[in-house]
Amino acid sequence: MIESMSESGGEISMEQAQEGMVLAQALSDASGAVLLARGATLTAASLTALRRRNVERCHIVMDAVPDPAAQAHAEQERVRRLERLAVLFRTTPPDSAGAQLLSLLQRYRQGSGA
Repeated sequence: MIESMSESGGEISMEQAQEGMVLAQALSDASGAVLLARGATLTAASLTALRRRNVERCHIVMDAVPDPAAQAHAEQERVRRLERLAVLFRTTPPDSAGAQLLSLLQRYRQGSGA
């Protein structure tokens, strides 16, 4: 099981974690390998990856409320990446393996578990 290191900051569950939150402590796996460094800002992709690795809790900087500007930028970046996928797969037949790959990539880019 993967756990977060605890020293300071507020501990929250991964269900409560949101894009833009800042880690108060590094997240490490059971063998001690650092998954995300202290001070890292959570993104949709990092949240998805941490949930896939069964990270259950993390410590965040409590006075670091998600920055609306950072969240807006992250949303713009997500939209840009989804639009790029649409361009790359524009000639893909709907019932092909390529269409299945596109669907998986879109879900990944949107931050939902695949």
